[in-house]
Amino acid sequence: MRAFFGVLFIGMALCQGGGNPFEGHDFYVNPSYQKELSTSIATATGKAKAVMQDMLQISSAYWVDVKAKITGTNTSSVQGILMDAAKKSPPQLVLFIVYDLPNRDCDAKASNGEICCYANADGTCNYDKTGNCAEGITEYKTTYIDPFAEVLKKYAGNVPLVLLIEPDSLGNLATNMGHPHCGNSATVASYEAGIPYAIDTLSAAAPHAALYLDACHGGWLGWSDNLGKYKTVVQNMGVLNKLRGFATNVANYQPTGEMCPWDPDSSGRNNYCLNGQHQTNICCKDPCKLEGQWDAGNNEMNYVNELYHTFGASYHYIIDTGRNGVGDMRSDCSNWCNPRGAGIGAKPTTKTINTTIIDAYFWLKTPGESDGCTQTLPDGSQCARYDSMCGSVDSIGSKSGEPKVPEAGKWFDYQIKQLAANCEWDPTGWVSEED
Repeated sequence: MRAFFGVLFIGMALCQGGGNPFEGHDFYVNPSYQKELSTSIATATGKAKAVMQDMLQISSAYWVDVKAKITGTNTSSVQGILMDAAKKSPPQLVLFIVYDLPNRDCDAKASNGEICCYANADGTCNYDKTGNCAEGITEYKTTYIDPFAEVLKKYAGNVPLVLLIEPDSLGNLATNMGHPHCGNSATVASYEAGIPYAIDTLSAAAPHAALYLDACHGGWLGWSDNLGKYKTVVQNMGVLNKLRGFATNVANYQPTGEMCPWDPDSSGRNNYCLNGQHQTNICCKDPCKLEGQWDAGNNEMNYVNELYHTFGASYHYIIDTGRNGVGDMRSDCSNWCNPRGAGIGAKPTTKTINTTIIDAYFWLKTPGESDGCTQTLPDGSQCARYDSMCGSVDSIGSKSGEPKVPEAGKWFDYQIKQLAANCEWDPTGWVSEED
């Protein structure tokens, strides 16, 4: 009876006003992640070991960042995960991140993808060639989204399902059009055609699924003009009626924080903490020093509040808390690549600070997976996807004595031990041996 009710519940969740799709479900924990985590537990000690042992039972999202992850029988594939989750009693909720656009991640190099608008001779993407990206868009549709949809249609009917669509993409269209790789006509065509196709196709194949669109974070779109540009980009996609809402802080480190009262100024932003006001209120704590730049998104709770007032009351939110337990570990909050001193944040839960609009805290970026590589990889070879941000003064590997760092998405033992050792108490009641 409970499993049948779960199917009804998640079917209703597609409607913006429906119930929270995360509520009432156990969250799926991938055995593949447990295996990687166990390799680090075996050589860990103290708090780091205790926290990682706890993490063995904590869910995180699964990134479908290459076509090879769609089909298969093991839990390193969409198909295998859904088969495994469906066997649970009741079936457990799975969260997939859809992430394989042509010319993906146009403003960075660490996570450039496998599908190109136009490819160089070595198979890497030529971000400088302009055009309509027709071949790349066709490849994305026919070899990634369509097979993805077929698997969802076949296996996901009895599994509570959440999909997060293409992190970073629309934020780049909103704010980075001056970047030659993002403003390139091919990249623009890819994102503008690919994202609506993904949302339309996946929602049709899995009408029970709840879809969230990536909305970056407060340190990126928290300025009212940036958020306004983002709203225009999203509205032009024509997909708002198919979304449950938006996800913030995906794969980033912005603090969750507390939500301030809404005190709008003439531009529509929240003026509560700006111009030096209310600085003794914890909701105005500003480790990234954004308020002095007239960015009201000093934390993700306040940024969600901005999104709420921008898009209206129909939409709901997820905040990535996988690695934001320490808010002030960076000298520059634009340094996003494997910052040292970061810590695990709130466990996945529906018990959020504001349950009216925030559906869940969730680990959207899997703790322990690298953001990007150092120039030299751990095996001594050169990193083909090296991004200068991964050599920032705040990045692990930039100091003498620190290990070399593997490519984005690869397991990073040194980092997960540091994240676990720096785990902070949070509103969901983290349990570790030191609490």
